[in-house]
Amino acid sequence: MSGGVDSAVSAALLMRAGYEVVGVTCRFRDNAATECAVADAATVCSQLGIPHVVPSCVDAFERCVVEPFVSSYADGLTPSPCVGCNARCKMPTLLRAADEHGCERIATGHYARIARLANSGRFVVKTALDARKDQSYMLSLLSQEQLARLVLPLGAMTKAEVRVIAADLGLVVAEKAESQDNCFIEGDYRPFLRAHGVEDAPGAIVDRAGTVLGRHDGLSNYTVGQRKGIGVAGPEPYYVVEKRPSTDELVVGFVDDTLIDGVVVGAMNWQAFPTLGDPYDAMVKLRYRSRPCACIIEPEDNQRVSIALRSPQPTTAPGQYAVLYDGDTVLGGGMIEEVVHA
Repeated sequence: MSGGVDSAVSAALLMRAGYEVVGVTCRFRDNAATECAVADAATVCSQLGIPHVVPSCVDAFERCVVEPFVSSYADGLTPSPCVGCNARCKMPTLLRAADEHGCERIATGHYARIARLANSGRFVVKTALDARKDQSYMLSLLSQEQLARLVLPLGAMTKAEVRVIAADLGLVVAEKAESQDNCFIEGDYRPFLRAHGVEDAPGAIVDRAGTVLGRHDGLSNYTVGQRKGIGVAGPEPYYVVEKRPSTDELVVGFVDDTLIDGVVVGAMNWQAFPTLGDPYDAMVKLRYRSRPCACIIEPEDNQRVSIALRSPQPTTAPGQYAVLYDGDTVLGGGMIEEVVHA
């Protein structure tokens, strides 16, 4: 229970369905935001009449989420920390708490669904019925063991319906605002990186032909796809299309240069099958907020694939996750290692 309305209503719905419920708030950080979340969750649990426990996982969060986030930026990547956190920190913490308190299942307030495939018995994530709130992307790295015990009460609901239930129950979080994606950074991420030792070097701003256009003050200050604040002018707006940490070069181009034909993805986590042996027609999301696009998956080995896009798409950044779908079913997901420009 994060202290928000989604997890609060999830707990209430589980109680309606006959479950015995224990509220769990993971203490990922020792800060004011965490204390507020714990207090709100405790109040909701009191209103619902259920126990509330607060396991500390500050060290695990630092090791599994913060350190990879910092090192990824230092390596010129653009990480998506929430995806890794769900699989490597949040779900393991919830499962340990469940075992300690005699609970068979765990539940979260994610907008997605869990299903079991009839032909193989494997567990998969499916998209939420409300496409505007779908969070299946965020659960693409979950293992079979995690999925087998996970319950998602909100998969068939809209946010408006959730708020109505919270209001009808008189829950204190009924009108609470949405939380931010990065729970451990307030505002600009760059001071956070500096505080954690990321001191990248200045270098050249170049176009795709290698022509030097200017200077930048460190690659971590820029994001692939960025248009404003680059510091160079041309006959039309420049976009960041690539970061080259080996040479400290920031590569920029015009809007046509931002299109890509494919990506190479590593550390694949397959949900729908143990591995992929043959090419597979699918859909792919290249960022959490992007629309799925048609692609062909070409397996290279069990954990590395090339994804050829059926039509050029706006660029994404190495370090983001590519999540593959067949209809409403998550096939699997992995980290983007390379992009192939159109």
